[in-house]
Amino acid sequence: MSVGGADLVVGDDGRARPVWAATDPLLREYYDTEWGMPVHDERGIFERLSLEAFQSGLSWATILRKRPAFRAAFDGFRPDLVAAYGDDDVERLLADAGIVRNRAKILATIGNARATVALRPSGGLVELVWSHRPPATPRPRRSADVPTSSPESARLAAALRDAGFAFVGPTTMFALMEAIGIVDTHLVGSHRRGSSGVWPCG
Repeated sequence: MSVGGADLVVGDDGRARPVWAATDPLLREYYDTEWGMPVHDERGIFERLSLEAFQSGLSWATILRKRPAFRAAFDGFRPDLVAAYGDDDVERLLADAGIVRNRAKILATIGNARATVALRPSGGLVELVWSHRPPATPRPRRSADVPTSSPESARLAAALRDAGFAFVGPTTMFALMEAIGIVDTHLVGSHRRGSSGVWPCG
């Protein structure tokens, strides 16, 4: 059954989800348990920042299906280990059919790991990212109401670029902010709206 002008679909469990999370079991599980929940650890944010960069130009479902392979290839996205990668690691990653074999994105991930390590003396990646939480969150009722960027995501992108990060544009950073709970873009009426505890329901 669809509600909200077909932007929300009520599943067989009676829960309303957006269309993108309503059918594919992997996306449904991700939506129900992970997307939009707060992440406050360095490794977790570095992983999600990396995967959002790899997602650029691809579907999120593709990245999600490849996430176990990404984690294996990038040593669990532990920044200290990735920061130490050299040319042999780049060639190893380019030969790994389980991940997205894009040289620019692979090099950016290694460079972003080094930038993550370098941020630690000045507060670290977690503090930098969460310092861009806006004073209010969107309240979209339809998918078309969900923003793709914001002034805060633009400022976060600029701050990360200044710190040496790559593939961190305003749209990619807004997707990161959605994924880790800095903003809540669950549609009003979704069973996940307000579930992060960061923002009130409604």
